[in-house]
Amino acid sequence: MSADATRSVFSDVERVPGARKPDPILVADGVHRAFGGMVAVDVDHLEVQRGKITALIGPNGAGKTTLFNLLTGFDKPDKGEWSFNGRSLAGLPAGKVAKAGMVRTFQLTKALSRMTVIENMRLGAPRQPGENLFTALVPPLWRPREAEITEQAESLLRRFKLDAKRDDFAGSLSGGQRKLLEMARALMNGPEMIMLDEPMAGVNPALTQSLLGHIQALRDDGMTVLFVEHDMHMVRHISDWVVVMAEGRIVAEGPPDDVMRDQAVIDAYLGAHHDTDLGDDALLSDEVAEQLETEAAEEDAERAEEATRREDEEGRA
Repeated sequence: MSADATRSVFSDVERVPGARKPDPILVADGVHRAFGGMVAVDVDHLEVQRGKITALIGPNGAGKTTLFNLLTGFDKPDKGEWSFNGRSLAGLPAGKVAKAGMVRTFQLTKALSRMTVIENMRLGAPRQPGENLFTALVPPLWRPREAEITEQAESLLRRFKLDAKRDDFAGSLSGGQRKLLEMARALMNGPEMIMLDEPMAGVNPALTQSLLGHIQALRDDGMTVLFVEHDMHMVRHISDWVVVMAEGRIVAEGPPDDVMRDQAVIDAYLGAHHDTDLGDDALLSDEVAEQLETEAAEEDAERAEEATRREDEEGRA
């Protein structure tokens, strides 16, 4: 869809927190999560427009990933309701949320390092009769479905340019290739909406443009995308709508350019960068954006190093 068509979808949408959308696929109300005395998420109302790319941004500790965890069943809220395609998902475990058509990826990829790329892909497919002990003993009952799954997996690997890595161990892939693998594996479920948690974290710049293209292609295929990202250049470049969180709350919504000039957004980032001189239009100037991205990259590198250390320890065990 063209940029003009996308803008027309949001032309009558208010630029306020909790704005009502013309055709929301995901609607959340009163979602609250606290850890001890610390409130991580306190979202009054959120709607995500169907078939568009929505960015969820905010300072570190704003509650973005926690909100992802709540909506996808990886954590439970203290209270709140949310629905997907009009069906309530509150209280459902992650597996059932994925079956409903809403899948997510993680900041740190969850590829199974000691399995091959094609094996990782097959794991993402639903309706596998071979997982039943008794059915598994009768190959004609599961071989046709396995052939379908393999064909689907190989098609996605070609789409994400990972077909040459088909039989390599997932642990041998670069950070960017693992991101691509996780995205491709999520699509094995045939979702209507995909939630990407910092898709650019730890990705080599050479693969960044490829990832951007894949995300835009998902939208062009009719899928809804909601992503968390610190790379403000990426947010500007591909998002149709931006939601801003700070201290667990939604403080602003709107098209990328409008949001970058919103005083609530400037205040939110000032809270995290109080020593930065921000003018009227300086929140996401190249200098400040680079500062934010550098800090995020350093945190991502630390998380990746810790994940690698754990994998090495598991391998030695």
